[in-house]
Amino acid sequence: MTVLLVMAKAPVPGAVKTRLCPPATPAQAARIAAAALLDTLDAVRATPGVTPVLALHGELTDAEDGAALTDAVRSWTVLPQRGDGLGDRLANAHADVAAAFGDRPVVQIGMDTPQVDPVRLRAAVRRLGVAEATLGRAVDGGWWVVGLRDPRHADALRHVPMSTPQTGRHTWAALVGRGLRVAPLAVLRDVDEWSDALAVAREVPASRFAGRVTALRRTVVGAVR
Repeated sequence: MTVLLVMAKAPVPGAVKTRLCPPATPAQAARIAAAALLDTLDAVRATPGVTPVLALHGELTDAEDGAALTDAVRSWTVLPQRGDGLGDRLANAHADVAAAFGDRPVVQIGMDTPQVDPVRLRAAVRRLGVAEATLGRAVDGGWWVVGLRDPRHADALRHVPMSTPQTGRHTWAALVGRGLRVAPLAVLRDVDEWSDALAVAREVPASRFAGRVTALRRTVVGAVR
């Protein structure tokens, strides 16, 4: 059974989604991040035939919507993130999953794409049946999902520069450089800037995420539309 791994930060004000400020306050940005994470956890939970795992940076007890988030992952395996940079934390999370679950394939996403649904996630899982690795790039040049038939190959991520317009391209090259056959997945927009939040909210208007974004948009005079 494939492990569906979510990498997330606890939605603590001042620690997440700081590029939404302004127009959001740090607390509002954290509440938007919490909504995005809850929507993502729902999508994973509704995806059949996977084992859900959360790799968490921080403590949910300190987070906005901490009680709801704690309840949402009550039956999940929750692992602490390890490492200094994002590349190290990603590689270590995959290694920890391999240690806990053996040689199962891993599909890993973050908390920045609340428009992800079980159909997309199931497609990512199935794609690993014909490829050794998969990568779904993001509109900004990064990526939103990586899949590995052998999660130990995530060690290739340690030296990839993260959060740059070339991260997706460099990640693809790093996986190919390990001799892996890499298959592409859909390109999605992840939520970094306020314009991203507005665009993604329009994609999933019934989501928690859209509700928080829309409520803020209505209260901000001169917000980017």
